[in-house]
Amino acid sequence: MDFIKGVLIVAFLFFCNFFKAENLETVAADTVKLNEVIVTGFKSKVNLNTVPMSVSVVEKDKIKQRYEPSILPLLTEEIPGLFITQRGVMGFGVAAGAAGGMSIRGIGGSPTSGVLILIDGHPQFMGVMGHPLADSYQSLMTDRIEVVRGPASMLYGSNAMGGVINIITKKETEERFVHDARLMYGSFNTMSAEYSGSVKENKVYANLNVGYNRSDGHRENMDFSQYNGYGKFGYDFSTNWTGFLDFNLSKTLSSNPGSIDVPINDNDADILRGMSSLSIENEYDNTSGALKLYYNFGIHNINDGYQNNVIPPTHRFHSNDVMQGISAYQSFKFLEGNIATFGVDYQRFGGVAENRFPERSIELINLHYYDFAGYVNVQQAFFANKLTANAGLRLDYHQTKGGEWIPQVGLSYIPVQTSVFKVIASKGFRNPTIREMYMFPPQNPNLLPENVMNYEVSYSQYLLENKMNFGVNIFHLTGKNMIQTLPVEGKPLNVNTGKVQNTGTEFQLQYYPMKNWHFSANYSFLAMKYKLIGTPKHKLHVGGGYSSEKWSLTNGIQFIGNLYTVLGENPRKTDFILWNARSSYNISKVVKLFLKGENLLNQRYEINAGYPMPGITIFGGADFKF
Repeated sequence: MDFIKGVLIVAFLFFCNFFKAENLETVAADTVKLNEVIVTGFKSKVNLNTVPMSVSVVEKDKIKQRYEPSILPLLTEEIPGLFITQRGVMGFGVAAGAAGGMSIRGIGGSPTSGVLILIDGHPQFMGVMGHPLADSYQSLMTDRIEVVRGPASMLYGSNAMGGVINIITKKETEERFVHDARLMYGSFNTMSAEYSGSVKENKVYANLNVGYNRSDGHRENMDFSQYNGYGKFGYDFSTNWTGFLDFNLSKTLSSNPGSIDVPINDNDADILRGMSSLSIENEYDNTSGALKLYYNFGIHNINDGYQNNVIPPTHRFHSNDVMQGISAYQSFKFLEGNIATFGVDYQRFGGVAENRFPERSIELINLHYYDFAGYVNVQQAFFANKLTANAGLRLDYHQTKGGEWIPQVGLSYIPVQTSVFKVIASKGFRNPTIREMYMFPPQNPNLLPENVMNYEVSYSQYLLENKMNFGVNIFHLTGKNMIQTLPVEGKPLNVNTGKVQNTGTEFQLQYYPMKNWHFSANYSFLAMKYKLIGTPKHKLHVGGGYSSEKWSLTNGIQFIGNLYTVLGENPRKTDFILWNARSSYNISKVVKLFLKGENLLNQRYEINAGYPMPGITIFGGADFKF
């Protein structure tokens, strides 16, 4: 087996380097976007340099070149301060042994309820459990990703306590009909097949994406399969008004083998997740806004499994959950350099959960709650747009937990076109979930909302005729009323006794030295007074590559340091270095071959305690474009 791996590595490296770097020219000065437009930090379109928070953007080319069905492994590499736990090859799983725990600057948790996932600005989380499901977010539907690093609760409410990951879906912008497909196969009998089609004619546009993924997994009883579908239909009513209707459906079947020390039999999950939304948007010279309606649902069937020499349980867990809402906002330019945004949000979430026995069912929960909020955010530029002040306030009212005020203030200063200074103070919060208050032995209906305050200073700079740009920030984050499970009177109970005190720095760099060549690096350092599982102290990624009309090659080295996998009396922490590489060759305008290798240094490591990650994995396939 080692010999076969060695042959594959040699073949991979030969494939990666079998080209000439031709026509090396200096890169154009506008390669780096000096005035990049984002939507996540303000809801309306704004210049990235004028919003006070730290926002990272991952463009569609980088997503496509990653050759990864899920977007989450890419985000772990590209976004400083963001870490997502994994258990290997394909799939994150649910319930016990699950990965996919997301944290930004140490805020998030596992299961993740402190980082909010959005699809085109619509919140995504399970109505009963209160957290997103990592296996639901696929690259085939994604055009770009915007990540707010730090609290974003002023605009997005509960669950945006640590930050926001906004998945912006594809939209056809050219008058044409195109469709493409991808086939991939590799280690552990892993296969992925995707199809995407898009069309635009006059005022109508549509996108359709379907995918199938499967793997035997790198451990026995760790098989995974998934079907995905996403569709979007849009209509441009006029130059000022547009709207779209979309839907997303995924069916996931996965198995959890348990930890190495405590294996589990028949711990299988059958998960159906769906999402649909309707958006009507307007954009004029002096005002813009949107009305968004969304509906998320899930049907979960889980066999908790059993350990060796233990009688298998006779019941199965079943739940139906929903999360639906309305979001409306409008921005106005009252004065020169002014943008004022007014918005309201309404959500209703909950569901039914039960244990189903052969003869009967025992209901665990049957609850639905609502949350209502209003907010205002004002941005004003001064001194010929060199200084921009930003202030916002949100009042969020939860049906059982009452009202919560969420302020945010910040400044952005541009002394010259190529430099930006920012400062921000922002509050984040999270309401306790239905699961935490009413389900399973630690439940506590008297839980209070969690709260954090973030203070941050950042600086970004463009150099070398805009061929290079870098950004650095320093932050200090404190939190109280963090929910944790502790023994109370001999029984486990969810209580608001946790605290957060995190201080850190983040660094990003991009460099385009010559035509077709690129280089990037990011690093984050996080000092936590109160240690957390699944949050590294050091995270570094260095990557680069070459691309031409025929060839492309990308390499990336990632270092993870001081990552705790176990806390308590006998804590365990780990360090590891990962080398991943990808290369492609265009046979014709229709067919492109690609090959990728992961963990090429064959590191032995764990992210989830007791779940060893796979060694060297090799995948290859073809893209077809019509």
